[in-house]
Amino acid sequence: MSAEPLRLTVDETGPGIVRELTGDQLAALLGVPGLVRLSPAAGGRWRLAGNQKTGLVRLRTPSGATVQLRLRPKLPVRNLLFLLGHSPTDPWLNETVEAAEADDLLPALADLLARVTRRTLDSGVLHGYRTVEEELPLIRGRIRTADQLRRVGLPLPVAVRYDDHTPDIAENRILLAALHRAARLPGLPPRTGLALRHLAHHLDGVHPLPPGAPLPRWTPNRLNSRYTPALRLAELLLADRSLDADDGQLPTTADGFVLDMPAVFERFLTTALTTALARRGVRCAAQEQHHRLDRAGQVRLRPDLVLYRAGRTVSVVDAKYAARHSPAPPTEHLYQLLGYCVALGLPHGHLVYAATSGDGQGGNGPSEHAVRRVGITVTAHALDLGRTPAQLLTEVSDLADRITAAAVPDGAEADVPPGATRE
Repeated sequence: MSAEPLRLTVDETGPGIVRELTGDQLAALLGVPGLVRLSPAAGGRWRLAGNQKTGLVRLRTPSGATVQLRLRPKLPVRNLLFLLGHSPTDPWLNETVEAAEADDLLPALADLLARVTRRTLDSGVLHGYRTVEEELPLIRGRIRTADQLRRVGLPLPVAVRYDDHTPDIAENRILLAALHRAARLPGLPPRTGLALRHLAHHLDGVHPLPPGAPLPRWTPNRLNSRYTPALRLAELLLADRSLDADDGQLPTTADGFVLDMPAVFERFLTTALTTALARRGVRCAAQEQHHRLDRAGQVRLRPDLVLYRAGRTVSVVDAKYAARHSPAPPTEHLYQLLGYCVALGLPHGHLVYAATSGDGQGGNGPSEHAVRRVGITVTAHALDLGRTPAQLLTEVSDLADRITAAAVPDGAEADVPPGATRE
């Protein structure tokens, strides 16, 4: 009889928990670096503290036992789902009211995928044309002349190439892979698992993705627009890019789903702030590379957001998934933003922190920090992620107003740095 699984619940932030762990269990936890922070505690025990990740992972130990690790978010699931899914063009968050009734992230995400996919497939399964090369006993499409002329003996089968109208396209392959994976998530209610498997049966004729294969590429267009919300959620469930394993994915000794919360906050801020600033005539460039800090151009900088107006660099923004410190941001945060401002020739930059209701940071206004001798001002802001979606978007709009007001006016010295590239 197999041993009872070890079940651990660790909050995303905070002091963590102290537990006795066998060497076998410790090896499983260490097998996914960065998942939690481990440190020795009194009495030969171990302290497990959150590392800004949320989700649920089932780890297999070297002896074959199981460690189930639940990483509990500090935000309510409803708020977290809003951060994950916010988009001005295809908000699938209309579905989250019922999906977020549970306190657990995984059941909520799986239920949300089932709801969005059901709505997507109600209008039928999307078909597309796919180029097929095969050998047939009859002519279909075009003959692959070069391949056919190389034949010796009988002319059949014929080497042909044709376009097949099929459901076996990138969009459906991604959706099918997400349905299969969501149905296997640990702790899933039977009703949700049944709904996911039923929806997968609708995708008859779609080939499953091979294990470990990269997701096929798809391009949003008029024909697949109704699929877009489901595909964005499917790619989220299939990503697992938040773990620090060598290949960026869960190792073969683990399964589950984990979100890296700093990355979630950065993506939300990028999307929401880009939309808000566009209405004010400011363009945002995300994750753009710059090499103008040193004369040789060897130091690479990649700010979260560089802001342009009429082709000129006007400001820079960096997202920080942490409560805003008082009276001043941490020194390393200031140094980082100062480097961005110096490289871009800007007198003003912005740090945007993620506050939560109850931490005493969300209601505070921005704080300015003028750096002596260099003439650069850093402004620290806080967005309260614990507020309702409408309130949070209002905060983003107010933030856009403050950033625009402080931006370099037209005609100032800052300009577009040559050689900037985007990753």
